[in-house]
Formats: sequence, structure tokens, C-alpha cells
Amino acid sequence: MMNTQTNITIFRLSRVFGALVLGGLLSSCAMIEVQEIKDKEQLLATAGFKMKLADTPAKMVNLKAMPQHKLVSYQKDGTVYYIYADATTCQCFYLGQDQSYQSFLQLQEQQNIANEDRLKAEMKNEQYENWDTMENWDTIGY
Repeated sequence: MMNTQTNITIFRLSRVFGALVLGGLLSSCAMIEVQEIKDKEQLLATAGFKMKLADTPAKMVNLKAMPQHKLVSYQKDGTVYYIYADATTCQCFYLGQDQSYQSFLQLQEQQNIANEDRLKAEMKNEQYENWDTMENWDTIGY
């Protein structure tokens, strides 16, 4: 039987290990999110959106007040504008009109198709070739 001190040590080590694993997972998720933001911003720039930096404290306050990482529309003087705010990654916003927005939608669709094609190719390349060597198919319902 283990004594109380050993139990406390094991408990503390398991909490530290759990925190490290959770921290690693959260860090990985954050890195993926940042990459997705950068990819989207690259598409916006390619589509013709203009990047505007929040290069003063007042501009940064305004930028932070905008919906973050979402493409939203607003109308000014009868013209529709599209804006994508990013106060965390680039500390900027992207501004475009309808032509840029339509180009962005087309580029996004092309990227989605390319991603699907890439995934299909990866799946095809990773097909398991040694099905005959698998044992116990009957035990798993096949």
C-alpha cells in the first residue's frame, strides 16, 4: 500500500502532466487558427482587398471595436464595402468593394476544391495494400 505522501506526489505529477498535455493541445489549436487567419488574409489581398494598418492607438481602439476575423459588409454613401478586421495577428483590417468580394468568393471556392482534391489524393496514396494479412475480420463485424 502507498502512503499518503506518495499519493499526494502522484496526484501532483498527474495534474502537472495533464496541464502540459492540455497546454500543448491548446498551443497547437492556436497555431492552426493563426495559420487559417493568415491564409484568409492572403486570399483577401489576392482578391484586391486593401490592407490598412492600425498604426496609432486611436486606430487600434477602433479596430478592436470591429467584429474580429469575420468578413462583414456595411454601406456608406450608397456604396457597399466589405471589411475584415484583425486586431490580433496583423493589427490591421482589409477593405474592399463588391468586385474584391466576388473575387474573394471565387478564390475561396477554388481553394476549397484544391483542398478536397489534395485530401482525395492523400487518401488514395494511403490506401492499405495488405488487406489479406488482416486477421480476425469476423470479430469486428466484417
